Amino acid sequence: MKQQQKFFAIVVAAVALLVLPMFLQGFGNAWVRIADMALLYVLLALGLNIVVGYAGLLDLGYVAFFAIGAYSYGLLNSPHLTDAFPAIAAMFPQGLHTPIWMVLPLAAGAAGIFGILLGAPTLRLRGDYLAIVTLGFGEIIRVFLNNLDNPINITNGPKGINQIDSLHFFGFDLGKKLVVGGFEFASVSLYYYLFLALVLFSVLLSHRLQLSRVGRAWMAIREDEIAAKAMGINTRNLKLTAFGMGATFGGVSGALFASFQGFISPESFSLMESVMIVAMVVLGGVGHLPGVILGAVLLSALPEVLRYVAGPLQGMTGGRLDASILRQLLIALAMVSVMLIRPRGLWPTPEHGKSLPPAAKA
Repeated sequence: MKQQQKFFAIVVAAVALLVLPMFLQGFGNAWVRIADMALLYVLLALGLNIVVGYAGLLDLGYVAFFAIGAYSYGLLNSPHLTDAFPAIAAMFPQGLHTPIWMVLPLAAGAAGIFGILLGAPTLRLRGDYLAIVTLGFGEIIRVFLNNLDNPINITNGPKGINQIDSLHFFGFDLGKKLVVGGFEFASVSLYYYLFLALVLFSVLLSHRLQLSRVGRAWMAIREDEIAAKAMGINTRNLKLTAFGMGATFGGVSGALFASFQGFISPESFSLMESVMIVAMVVLGGVGHLPGVILGAVLLSALPEVLRYVAGPLQGMTGGRLDASILRQLLIALAMVSVMLIRPRGLWPTPEHGKSLPPAAKA
């Protein structure tokens, strides 16, 4: 009976996810765009969950890998490099238009390499010290992107990169609407289905990683690194694997973000973005995939929904409160309330406390 109920719930959820963009299109493409960004943040949160949730390594510079993936895609699918370097323009007279099957592995690989480079000098660091180093790494990448426009213009500095190509998938241009049987799918709806497919694949990959020998070793390191090392676990290689694996998720997310937005700049990859991604993992439930997904969806969609609440509240105060500041205040109040009521997250992993006796649980 339970299996039937579980199967029925999965079918209902699948149908709801498939029809969601068609339903939201009726209220305007802006709502579908919010759903698209929520899926991107779910992908980011799943990657950070490998580092923070499974391996127990606090990473406050995760947005750097997001930026590396975005700039990898932007440079390889925009007129910037051909405009800045005549030699590249001579090699590619039709412009740089790298196909998705090449640019996504490149973005993931570049982010993964930088993830390992970040992890190598931080192997002996824990807790607050590790957080400070990773925070600094994230800011260094942003500052580099902001200043690599002189003397050689690589990133176009604070002006960012524009005219980025949309994704072309099996002959379909996701930047253009698609008409099927008289029903029109907007560009944002096409991106929704691509993001959804990648999120489902990432959830499956994360789940299999969690149950694998590597995943169990990560959790042993998270619980007690000294004991894990005493049991013969190679903590150095496994930490580097966690950093690299988590970074690849960020790189893929960044490439998708660049193609979806059509424009990127260093301001899109600030420290606040890293903090929000960490908050998604912690708020939902560290190490628990359903909780991480829930936290990412709530924290990515909540600011947009609160736009419609902050406006009337601003009117009630006679315009003395700025709507954006009021919106951030409401988000902060919601997060503080949740952490007071549910300190382990909205949907924590049920495994914690299994070995405790009933009296200790009570």
